[in-house]
Amino acid sequence: MSNEDKGMYAEERREDPMTTMLSQSIRPQVRPIDGLSIRYAESEPRDNHALLLSPWPESIYCYEPTWNRLAEHVHLVAVDLPGFGQSERRDSLMSPRAMGEFIVRLADAFGLEQPHIVGHDIGTSASLFAAALSPGRFRSLVIGAGGAAVPLQLSGLLKEWVEAPSIEPYRKIDGRKIVTATISKFERRPTDAACEDYLSSYEGERLAESMRYVRSYPEQLPILRDLLPTIETPVLIINGVRDHVVPPVNAEYLHERLPNSKLNIIDAAHFFWEDAADTYADLVTNWWAGGYTKAGSVSDR
Repeated sequence: MSNEDKGMYAEERREDPMTTMLSQSIRPQVRPIDGLSIRYAESEPRDNHALLLSPWPESIYCYEPTWNRLAEHVHLVAVDLPGFGQSERRDSLMSPRAMGEFIVRLADAFGLEQPHIVGHDIGTSASLFAAALSPGRFRSLVIGAGGAAVPLQLSGLLKEWVEAPSIEPYRKIDGRKIVTATISKFERRPTDAACEDYLSSYEGERLAESMRYVRSYPEQLPILRDLLPTIETPVLIINGVRDHVVPPVNAEYLHERLPNSKLNIIDAAHFFWEDAADTYADLVTNWWAGGYTKAGSVSDR
């Protein structure tokens, strides 16, 4: 990081300069956490809290379509995890277990008392590790569309990236090109500003470097498998029925092993938090409103 960049993060909280270009409902800021510059956005204070983790290859702007609705119910803190979005990377954190430990530190840094966690895609495995390693720390989890099943049940480019002998060939491809192709498959196009944020988040070699996280799945997911039955935290699992990247079998796998879980397979593809924003917001807010207290009941199994 250049001296100029270091100066940019010198203050604990400072508004991101891109704010003026983007939606006023999400106002990004940066602050140092655990020695890294972490980008986040925060809604108005409320009694209960939710920590929203950005999926890959997106950023906190993935919550733009649902932000205002979600913020009516709880205090939101959306975060780009290290190495994703616009947050600084540390190689030692690029695995589900290490990232799960970091999520606990995130909640502590923001002073969030027993928050709900929302973590899709790469956030799924990290959120589950966080709940397993810190019992009772989180009120509930909302997860899905992330690799979980053992043996691995992935397809398309994600499967290729996980199984490739090395990330070196991908360093030669500007990450913007791959993210552009990914966005073209969305069923609901994000705003131009959000698209540009996704592209700039993974330009150059940043996308290739972020692959380190999913490439740890073969070693990390068997460890998570053994922890799943011990997680008492209520878990809402959502998956798109037309998800051809992380098929619904991953969600079903989790539902069968988590003792207090509810499963919703919805009419959407992989990026359902954007493509099916209204349905998604309904599911999440109903869960926060008390649905999580019934997880694990006969009707949910």
